[in-house]
Amino acid sequence: MTHRRTLLKTATASLAWMVAAPAWAQTDSPTRVVASFSILSDMVARIGGEHVTVSTLVGPNGDAHVYQPTPAAARDVSQADILVVNGLEFEGWLDRLAEAAAFSGGMVVATDGIDPIAYDDDHDDRHEDHAHGEDKHDDHDHAAAEHEDHDDHAGDHHDHDHGAFDPHAWQSLTLAVTYVDNITAALANADPSHAASFYENRAAYVAEIDALRAEIADMMSAIPPDRRTVVTSHDAFQYLGREYGLTFLAPQGLSTESEASAQNVTKLIEQMRAENISAVFVENITDPRLLEQIATETGATIGGTLYTGALSDADGPAPTYLDMMRHNATTIAMALGS
Repeated sequence: MTHRRTLLKTATASLAWMVAAPAWAQTDSPTRVVASFSILSDMVARIGGEHVTVSTLVGPNGDAHVYQPTPAAARDVSQADILVVNGLEFEGWLDRLAEAAAFSGGMVVATDGIDPIAYDDDHDDRHEDHAHGEDKHDDHDHAAAEHEDHDDHAGDHHDHDHGAFDPHAWQSLTLAVTYVDNITAALANADPSHAASFYENRAAYVAEIDALRAEIADMMSAIPPDRRTVVTSHDAFQYLGREYGLTFLAPQGLSTESEASAQNVTKLIEQMRAENISAVFVENITDPRLLEQIATETGATIGGTLYTGALSDADGPAPTYLDMMRHNATTIAMALGS
C-alpha cells in the first residue's frame, strides 16, 4: 500500500508533527477519523473517546475483501482529518478511494512495526505438511466436485488482492498492542491538547488486552494435543494459531474473493478424515455453504460462527474487538473439547 500520506509510522515522528500541527488540531472540535473497517473503528473509539468522531467504511458483518466504495464513503474520506487503515494490502480499494476523494489528511497504517506472517512461505504447503498418504477417494468428494468448474482459473484469483504477507494481524492480541500504539500516537500528535487523555485510554485498553490474552491462553492450553487443528472458511487465523499453538486450515486463501479449488477442497477433506478433525467453523463474513458441504462429507460438526474481519452488530456476540476475540476463542475451545 502506498504510504505517501502516512501520518505516522512510529512514535518518533511525534515531534515533527507537534511543531507543524495543522489548524484543525488547534481547535477544541473532535478529530474526524475514518476507519477502514469495524475492528479499527472500535480501537479508535476506545482510545479517542469523546475527543474523536469515528466513521467506518466497512461496518459490522461487512466484508472488506469485496467492499465497493460508495459516494458516501468518498465524502466521509474527503472530510476526514485522519484515515486509519490496516495496511499489508488488506484494503486493496483504499488508495483509489483516497485519490477519488482528494483526501488530504493523515493516513495511519495500524500494522506498521509488526512482524507479519509471510503468506507465500506459510500457506501453500500447509496441507502437504499435515497430509497422510497419497491415495485418492474413487468416488471423489461431492463438495470438491462442485468446484471443479473453478479449477482452471482458480490460480488467477488466488489472493490477487493481497501481497506477500498475511494482513489479518489483528487476530493476535500481542500485535493488537502495536495497532493501539500506532493509533494512540497518531491521535496524540494530531491533537496534542488531549494527548494525556489518549495515553490514559491506551493504558487502560492495553491492560484489558493483556488480561484477555492470559484468559485465552488458559483456554487454549486446555485443548487436547490431538484436537488442535481448526478448519475455517478462509485463511484468516494464522496469527491466532501462531500465538496459541493451533493449526488453522481453510479451503479458501487469504481473501474471501479467492476461489476454493477442487484440489484444495479434496486435500482438506482427506486430511480431515485422516486426522479425525471433527469440527469446522463458519464465519460471519462468508457464505457457509462450502463449509457445510465439507462437514457433510467428513461427518464433522459445525462448531460455531467465528468473527474474522468484522465485528457483529451491537446486539450480537462480538460488538467490540475484545468481545470478538473472547467469543472466537471460547467458541473454538468449547468445540474442540477444552
